[in-house]
Amino acid sequence: MIPSTYPTKEEIARLSAGMLLEIGAVHFNATEPYTHSSGKKAPTYVDCRKLISHPRIRATLMDFLTCTVMRNAGFEAFDNIAGGETAGIPFAALVAERMGLPMTYVRKKPKGYGKNARIEGDMSEGQRVLLVEDMTTDGGSKLSFVDAIRETGATCGHTAVIFYYDIFPQTISTLGDHGVQLHALCTWWDVLAVARDTQAFDDATLAEVEKFLRAPDAWQAAHAET
Repeated sequence: MIPSTYPTKEEIARLSAGMLLEIGAVHFNATEPYTHSSGKKAPTYVDCRKLISHPRIRATLMDFLTCTVMRNAGFEAFDNIAGGETAGIPFAALVAERMGLPMTYVRKKPKGYGKNARIEGDMSEGQRVLLVEDMTTDGGSKLSFVDAIRETGATCGHTAVIFYYDIFPQTISTLGDHGVQLHALCTWWDVLAVARDTQAFDDATLAEVEKFLRAPDAWQAAHAET
């Protein structure tokens, strides 16, 4: 069912950040930084996949994501909701259910047998597709999914995520240059604000996290050998 209430963008961001903290999806560690898939280290880590195991929070965030997309892009802006393999698949299904639209998913690469497809489900030429993912860092990983969608003859000018890092200045331009607008519920800055308000972490940890968020490249360079 399409949600009928629309909190403000600021309230959605605050509540979303709080819910991620509540279920332990956010991890801060200033003394033993996390190694990300890029190989770089950071005192922050977020695991949006945990949401699938928390039905009340999951449902609320999917309502928020649906409301955000419709408010920003339009109520009749899409014909198909596509999830990116793998983390985006459950969230795309939940958004598609709320919007009453078909759902598909996009493989990271062709499956290598059968029809060698990257798109699973029915997607047709001319359809307006919303790409749903769990999160985005610098926006680069979204481009391959968008290109796979466009190769079917469909269009894809929007991507929606639960979490957006908002610390790399090139993200919006990377997506924008590819003709894609980003819609997100909350960022590291929202999480940091709620973590401070709720004293979810000690002051020293939060100070180091803020130092990283304000200059991630410099922080990672300084901690490359740790």
